Amino acid sequence: MAGLGVAGDAHAGVTVQHRSRVRAGPGQPNLRQVHLMQSELFAELAAKGFRVAAGELGENVTTEGIDLLALPTGAVLHLGEAARVEVTGLRNPCGQIERFQPGLLAAVLDRDAAGGLVRKAGIMGVVLAGGTVRPGDAIRVTLPALPHRKLERV
Repeated sequence: MAGLGVAGDAHAGVTVQHRSRVRAGPGQPNLRQVHLMQSELFAELAAKGFRVAAGELGENVTTEGIDLLALPTGAVLHLGEAARVEVTGLRNPCGQIERFQPGLLAAVLDRDAAGGLVRKAGIMGVVLAGGTVRPGDAIRVTLPALPHRKLERV
């Protein structure tokens, strides 16, 4: 749903819905309307002994073959025939993941060569244009104008 998110989702809305964001300021714009996660993460987690299936980490859309974490802020994902989602940033995984499976929070975090934190639990976006999205729908990426801005947590 344009400007809101996924119908029926707990995070849908014009303003922030996540408990930690609401506590920080309930009038903030909701930059977390849609959560997208790369399916390749599930294989990585399986290699570490975790069993996680699509949708179990709260993602609304699971992708395959798209390096979501490498996309810049402002990239637009065209999902199915009409839906468009603008990428706003990285999902900052919270303690709820740890309650799902002990040790999982640490498994979706990593460190880069410089020691910086790498969040691997997907990306967040806002809905620019609504539409029905179905399993198997094509996803096309449109990059914003240069210079690109690296994703940060939202």
